Amino acid sequence: MRPQFPSQGHAGAPGEPRAQQRPSVRTLHGVDLHDEFGWLKATNWQEVMRDPEKLDPAVRAYLQEENDYCERALADTAALQATLFAEMKGRVKEDDSTVPDPDGPFAYYVRYRKEGQHPLLCREPRHALLLAAEPAEEHAGEQLLLDGDALAQGKPFFRLGATQHSPDHRLFAWLADEAGSELYTARVRVIDSGGDIADVVPDVSGAVVWTQDASAFYYVRLDQNHRPAGVFRHRLGTPVSADTCVLPAPDPGLFLSVGSHAANRFGDISAHDHETSEVWLLDLAAPDALPTLVAARETGVQYEIEHHPDFNGGPALIIRTNTDGAEDFKIARTPLATPGREHWRDLVPHQAGVYMLSFVLLRDWLVRLEREDGLPRIVVRRLDSGEEHLIAFAEDAYSLSIEAGYEFATDVLRFTYSSMTTPAEVWDYDLATRERTLRKRQEIPSGHDPADYVTRRVFAPAADGESVPISLLHRKDVIPGRDTPCLVYGYGAYGLSIPAAFSTNRLSLVDRGFVYAIAHVRGGSEKGWRWYREGKLAKKPNTFSDFIAATEYLIGNGWTGRGRIVAQGGSAGGTLIGAIGNMRPDLYGGLIAEVPFVDVLNTMLDEMLPLTPPERPEWGDPIRDAAAFQTILGYSPYENIRAQDYPAILALAGLADPRVLYWEPAKWIAQLRRLRTDRNLIAFRTNLDAGHAGAAGRFDRLKEVALAYAFAIKVADVTL
Repeated sequence: MRPQFPSQGHAGAPGEPRAQQRPSVRTLHGVDLHDEFGWLKATNWQEVMRDPEKLDPAVRAYLQEENDYCERALADTAALQATLFAEMKGRVKEDDSTVPDPDGPFAYYVRYRKEGQHPLLCREPRHALLLAAEPAEEHAGEQLLLDGDALAQGKPFFRLGATQHSPDHRLFAWLADEAGSELYTARVRVIDSGGDIADVVPDVSGAVVWTQDASAFYYVRLDQNHRPAGVFRHRLGTPVSADTCVLPAPDPGLFLSVGSHAANRFGDISAHDHETSEVWLLDLAAPDALPTLVAARETGVQYEIEHHPDFNGGPALIIRTNTDGAEDFKIARTPLATPGREHWRDLVPHQAGVYMLSFVLLRDWLVRLEREDGLPRIVVRRLDSGEEHLIAFAEDAYSLSIEAGYEFATDVLRFTYSSMTTPAEVWDYDLATRERTLRKRQEIPSGHDPADYVTRRVFAPAADGESVPISLLHRKDVIPGRDTPCLVYGYGAYGLSIPAAFSTNRLSLVDRGFVYAIAHVRGGSEKGWRWYREGKLAKKPNTFSDFIAATEYLIGNGWTGRGRIVAQGGSAGGTLIGAIGNMRPDLYGGLIAEVPFVDVLNTMLDEMLPLTPPERPEWGDPIRDAAAFQTILGYSPYENIRAQDYPAILALAGLADPRVLYWEPAKWIAQLRRLRTDRNLIAFRTNLDAGHAGAAGRFDRLKEVALAYAFAIKVADVTL
């Protein structure tokens, strides 16, 4: 039974908020676009990103009314939320720490204190680094570089961003966001004194890259529209106003990022969108260096680079790229002196169906992470001989990642492995001897036995003959059937894959009898780059039909039953949730949409918004392309709400979110309340102190997860 409210002679629940309708209309490509709730958009959104208090009081009042209603409507789950939060927190090792990462005389790591919400950045002398199977509980000679808990004290929102110690280990650059808007401020700490120098650099995006002499660093500065203005060099001790712009943003449709190479001589600047990239080299040994272009931008060509100082007798660039029809990517090489595309030669040729996700370049080794048939693998190549070997794994479905570390002249690769039943394991792998050393196994203080759970990979047939992978997790003592509750998670955008990784949080559903499913729909790259290409632009509807096919497969094969399913997705996955809610509301008992991108058409029609220009290769340009306009109009969740019954819905937003601005879910919910014909629960909550990623503190974030899971348990009608 879906949670309902008694009839009051109209659709909707008694006492639920009703946003004022202020109809507007505009015509594009011969189509009239009506918008009753466009007034919820902040016309001064640039100011709100920097100071949320500047939001229009009428809009704030509406959001607060929705928050109050959400709390009342889910008041019967308050005790359950508290229980779920306690369970999730009980699975977190509170005084946990990462495995120290060596760099010269020190090893750097992150740890947490008991009850601490924010990370502590630390280092210890390298000689104290233990090589035992498990890291030491106490770190010998620890030096606290940054105390996140202390920095966050008294602030409604605080999130540490990227951090980077200087090459001489004297200084520590750190970034922090205090609004949730992802406008980071960069500061520099003198490690020995523990104090910050006077330099404060605002509106920074991503990471910083030090020059070799630690006299300056490079960073990406954001403009008033939250887009890259360019890459700047800040010289310590000088005013920010004097910072040198080494590369202005080449195009408003491109993201900018800076990074450093393992060999330490060069950094790079990448200008990219979702299908095209262009890279410049930065000589970190030259204090006043200007960037050097590697290869000019060509639409549809992507590449990323690493520098090797002595590859086959001379300095070279190693390149991961999709050029020359290498859809699933290949690795090429070129002399440093002649970096242009005409000089690129294959080092690891393209293999159709084997998607090359990333690579790590070391002095003697090239290590790549690949995925074939949905499963990742590590391939190790010795550079001098070209000999290769695989690092193998036994489970049928698992998650795998590789880490570059700080050091170039090493034979040690660090990787992390987990599955939906197996907690994360951090391994050090000796590339020469092929020996593995377990450095850390994720500890679950409240206990976890992988043998109590079952994970499987199944495939759902799509209408066009494709097969959609589904990763499944349930307790071994649960026999799935039509009365079994099920949560199906989906994303399907930007080529991002949802790994079959371990999650302590989802155990709170699985231990209550849920089947937890991940539908690996088109738009992700689980089955290679083609799988992504088949779920974008004009083929975006495949994402939604794949998710529906996965749902129907689970019902038809006895994993769950109609109305017992809760669908969940966030951000671009929220587009999926909104679309399937319009298309097949009969299949689902509930929908959970977190920071959902549901006002797709209006957002892509607004060229002033932060992400509209760089998102066009993903969604299309409905302003200039009538076909793209019609495609988006055909699925955009907001425009396709109609008079029909909908499942119960929970939507979550962040006021300072620069990626999916708060008014998208606000408008969506308001339109659902206006048009739906049912009385099922609709709850909408905006975190007025956070952005896209929700609450910043690790335990505060668990409260938001507990709210979503309590909603799922309620609407799936689970008897506790």
